[in-house]
Amino acid sequence: MSVPLLQVDGLSVNFRTRSGTVKVLDDVSFSIDKGEILGIVGESGSGKSVLSYALMGLLDDNAQIKADTITFGGIDLNGPASALSAIRGRELSMIFQSPRTALNPIMKVGKQIEDVLRRHGPVSRSNAKAAAIAALARVRIPDPERRYEAYPFELSGGMCQRVMIAMALSCSPSLLIADEPTTGLDVTTQAVVMDLIRDLVRESRMSSILITHDLALAAEYCDRIAVMHAGHMVEIASARTLRSHFAHPYTRGLFAATPTADTELNDLASIPGNLPDLRLDLPPCRFLHRCDRRQADCETAPVPLQAIGTDHSVRCRYPL
Repeated sequence: MSVPLLQVDGLSVNFRTRSGTVKVLDDVSFSIDKGEILGIVGESGSGKSVLSYALMGLLDDNAQIKADTITFGGIDLNGPASALSAIRGRELSMIFQSPRTALNPIMKVGKQIEDVLRRHGPVSRSNAKAAAIAALARVRIPDPERRYEAYPFELSGGMCQRVMIAMALSCSPSLLIADEPTTGLDVTTQAVVMDLIRDLVRESRMSSILITHDLALAAEYCDRIAVMHAGHMVEIASARTLRSHFAHPYTRGLFAATPTADTELNDLASIPGNLPDLRLDLPPCRFLHRCDRRQADCETAPVPLQAIGTDHSVRCRYPL
């Protein structure tokens, strides 16, 4: 049995705020294998981006992070920050949301890639420009020598996203986290960007975590999908299994709210209720008050993520 590239067990994140402690993530556990694309889906506010920032060590000082286990490539990351700092940007890299705001607006994109290469890769000053141009060419940016000299405001949204991908992949990481990489892009450009990420993952045998609210996108491009609701990982399964045998009522609701080529507008259904206030005392199941299958014992004790089949786990006392 192969050892996962990334193993996360019992990860919880709280934020100290003036209005109280916000319990953003609670007992999150998952793994990702080498060469695998794992999709993490859920509505806005479910904790997807906070999870990625916690893995990268980029949360603010008011964050309280606890975990039973976080290992990456055999390295224990559940300890001194120096272990994470040593691999961040080199072995563990990230594409951030909104590339126009993530890129430095007053610095040429080629120079920004050079900075990453000089900081994290064994690239000399004399070779940095050529390596940056090669990184732009790798993500299929036309005329990379000219684009090297461009500022972010001179590029389209899709081109800025390619620059972000080039920057994230410039040091050939083992794991790429893509946080909503298609936000703000038109449908055609979304497909181009996602095809590019998938091809680069396959070519280099790296792993990737795709964070998105688009369940259809995750189902098309990911090997496995993890569903998040209000800081809980509620279901994990292969993309094929999840499409045909989803087990959590929240996953069912996401599929019912996802348009397809065959659905009419009237066929779409919304998930009732709202995400719970994470500052309050929460029930063991955070989906409790939105669930049409709830029973009295759903309020008594927490339900762990438990296997219900081969590579299929669900956090529900009464799965579908």
